[in-house]
Amino acid sequence: MDDRTPRRSQSPLRLLRTALGGPREIRGKLVRAGRTLRLWTDRHELERRLATLERKGMIPARPTRLQLLFGGLDMLRFLITPAARDYYAQRGISFGFHQLLRILDDPVSMIDPVGLLSDRDTIVGHVMQVVHLNPIFDLQLIQMFDDGLEDFERQVEAMLAGTHPRFATIAAIVEEADYHERLLDYVRRFRADPETAPLVRGEQSLRADPVFAAAERTFATLPGFVAYCRRLPTGAGALGVRLLRVREFPIGLAAEPGR
Repeated sequence: MDDRTPRRSQSPLRLLRTALGGPREIRGKLVRAGRTLRLWTDRHELERRLATLERKGMIPARPTRLQLLFGGLDMLRFLITPAARDYYAQRGISFGFHQLLRILDDPVSMIDPVGLLSDRDTIVGHVMQVVHLNPIFDLQLIQMFDDGLEDFERQVEAMLAGTHPRFATIAAIVEEADYHERLLDYVRRFRADPETAPLVRGEQSLRADPVFAAAERTFATLPGFVAYCRRLPTGAGALGVRLLRVREFPIGLAAEPGR
């Protein structure tokens, strides 16, 4: 695996400056963040996106907005964060500093960790920004836009060519030098056959833990995540209490093996 990346070779100060970018990059981040915040209050747009995914067979049925919110929090605390800590520890990368770089490059991923209320470009940039545990979730998600997969492929091609508008900031963060090349190959294979073998991140010692393995199996795909969300309570009070009391991934809500 090629480790010759700016993330592994440049000084922390230079990485911070590059991830933040100049006035044009900062303006773009603020515009994307503003659009995402406005979408949180636009019930019709969320329903439109969910209806599109439902029509395309990407989700089984529509959860409520609160179920999506609390399901996203569960995905973050039971899968994304522990997997990232495990991966970065093995790569010798500071988890906290890397999260700071990600926020500086694009704060929207912290506002909308699931991506359902993000712009198309924000989703693609997020996948290019960090070596994903499994990008199939995002390739399914981006189909809520008519040209989502086609544009995804174009943007990865531009990243590899060095012509992408966010090339410098993304290059300062991504952990593996050959990631975009492997990602492009996967996007092309996925467009030809959605059942193609996924681009799964290998360095995950946590997979030996059956609870983590169940969480990964459940949250790895968009249909699995949405099915999990629909099993959650619907009331705000019950969801809030559950968030405080449930401290480990609930095996009883896990997707079945092989699904």
